[in-house]
Amino acid sequence: MRRQTMGADYFCDLYARDADPWRFASSDYERHKYEATLNALPMDRYARGLEVGCSIGVFTSMLAPRCECLVAIDPAERALEEARLRCAPHRNIAFATMQAPAEWPAGTFDLIVLSEVLYFFGRTLIGQLAERIEGSLQNPSHVLLVHWLGETDYPLSGDDAVTEFVARTGSFLRIICQQRTAEYRLDLLEPIPAPFAISAV
Repeated sequence: MRRQTMGADYFCDLYARDADPWRFASSDYERHKYEATLNALPMDRYARGLEVGCSIGVFTSMLAPRCECLVAIDPAERALEEARLRCAPHRNIAFATMQAPAEWPAGTFDLIVLSEVLYFFGRTLIGQLAERIEGSLQNPSHVLLVHWLGETDYPLSGDDAVTEFVARTGSFLRIICQQRTAEYRLDLLEPIPAPFAISAV
């Protein structure tokens, strides 16, 4: 049976019991997925990136060299303590304890990474997340989604979460690349170009 909501308390309790509950630092699945995620980014360098749900910072440390500045947020302070230690050599990362979408960093971004997070939100919160993202994107920019396809008790499955997100952002984002393995899916989106103005002759 699926959970209806998964708030900050869920994640705080989880990390209090286990410093790496999803084995981000040791899993072959995670390692291969991280490599594919980085390879999917169209640009070698981004001005200001945002990673939502950075956890203990394993992928954060890999993403940091691709960004001039990287903002990494997570609702669990215990996870962020580990992330700060792991990412200490990278001086371009700003960590913040935030529960998206209710809490959201200021400013705009040319890269937003949502890896293994959308299915925790549920449909209503994905709608709110879409609004946050619409107000935060530079142009050009990219939004990268990566989600596990296996069975969970989360509010949404990986496929349902991505489908909901694509529907909620369809007025301002378009899919430009999709990859699918037996274990996860990767979806890359970019802002829909504004219509060209036609000058009067």
